[in-house]
Amino acid sequence: MTVTQAAPTGIAKKTGGAGHQASLIVQGADATGIVAAVTSVLGRHGANIVSLDQYSDNPQGGAFFQRTVFGLDGLRAELPGLRADFDKELVKPYGLSYTLRDLSVPKRVAIFASKSDHCLLDLLWRHRQGQLPVSIAMVISNHPDTAEEVRSFGIPFFHVPSMGADKSAAEAEHLRLLKDNVDFVVLARYMQILSGDFIQRVGVPIINIHHSFLPAFIGAGPYAKAKERGVKLVGATAHYVTEDLDEGPIIEQDVVRVSHAHTAGDLTRRGADVERAVLSRAVLWHAEDRVIRNGKHTIVFA
Repeated sequence: MTVTQAAPTGIAKKTGGAGHQASLIVQGADATGIVAAVTSVLGRHGANIVSLDQYSDNPQGGAFFQRTVFGLDGLRAELPGLRADFDKELVKPYGLSYTLRDLSVPKRVAIFASKSDHCLLDLLWRHRQGQLPVSIAMVISNHPDTAEEVRSFGIPFFHVPSMGADKSAAEAEHLRLLKDNVDFVVLARYMQILSGDFIQRVGVPIINIHHSFLPAFIGAGPYAKAKERGVKLVGATAHYVTEDLDEGPIIEQDVVRVSHAHTAGDLTRRGADVERAVLSRAVLWHAEDRVIRNGKHTIVFA
């Protein structure tokens, strides 16, 4: 392994006045009184609800999902009391699960990349502009090509070669670098397949981006294959990674139209534009606790 490292730039600029704000994610079986229980607890603590989104897939015994953002002075001191009250008012009577997070503490992310840099550099630029409320802990790549560009953003860069069928040594190094350092991982066109063992052991969500031609055009040169077939739409999909390759819960998708006049190069460029936009939205929504996983699909309060 080789490493090129500079002093981290810290976190992105705060957005939306998040200094004293928290997110509350609630999910479980739907029942009468859940929203009232949430608002009652927040009201007793003097919290001000900034936004509240909810969804039930079936009001008659279906699944319930809610995202609430609230403001509260002295938030950090209040968090233990809030958790105790939510345990009492949500977990015990309703059997619900919840997560409560101080939004002033950004999630830590590691970005994996290969030679293709359009998604990687887009994320780094958006972070520097304060558009992504995350702390980028590191960039890991199986090629050294982007080391200098990543270093110019003040982000640690680690080159971990991954060649051949046996990825165990590379994945062991990945796990060493990631251990206790990140809250999620982003595969920004990382052109390596992660093993099921790695996915389980890393212990944090992993977000991937790929073109939306799958499974029709598998392997190298998908845009050239798409051109040969006369496709009329070019798109991208961002999803959570599972052991089933490219079949994890979808976070975001988008498409642009193309025509017979566009070359394979045109399709590639348009595809890269869509990939950047879709991945950045997926990362933003995950960072802001807007995505709730439910089995094989997601609820996204965008």
